[in-house]
Amino acid sequence: MATHMRRFYGLLLIAFMPMFMACAQSSGGEPWQPNQLMPPAQLASSIQLGKQVPLIISIGPGAIIKGSVDIGPGGDAANIAKLKTLLQQQDKSKPVVIYCGCCPFRNCPNIRPAFALLNSMGFTKHQLLNLSTNIKVDWIDKGFPVQ
Repeated sequence: MATHMRRFYGLLLIAFMPMFMACAQSSGGEPWQPNQLMPPAQLASSIQLGKQVPLIISIGPGAIIKGSVDIGPGGDAANIAKLKTLLQQQDKSKPVVIYCGCCPFRNCPNIRPAFALLNSMGFTKHQLLNLSTNIKVDWIDKGFPVQ
């Protein structure tokens, strides 16, 4: 019985190794660089002015930001597959902003797999919306545009 459990946990570790590797990038273990964090006010301004609006993708519990595409929580492999399908139809030089906002970054299960996918697909102008607390505090409470 113990041998089966060791084998099971070993296979589980192997199965999740790509995800762990994607998360352990150069900027303190995060798959994004500090310059890839977009301030919420910057995105809100783009939306309000209708100028240089990037593709905005929600990888959290719901598409709250005006004009965003709802993929579903990025912690779910099926939703990462949906994200990949959407991204395959995009120009890799197109600006893309992803966001979750379910909780503080340090706890979020959704942003790292989604951002790692953008990295691995070769996107060059992708950013993570800097919702360091959550979508309510960092977006809604500030009166930024919602759906």
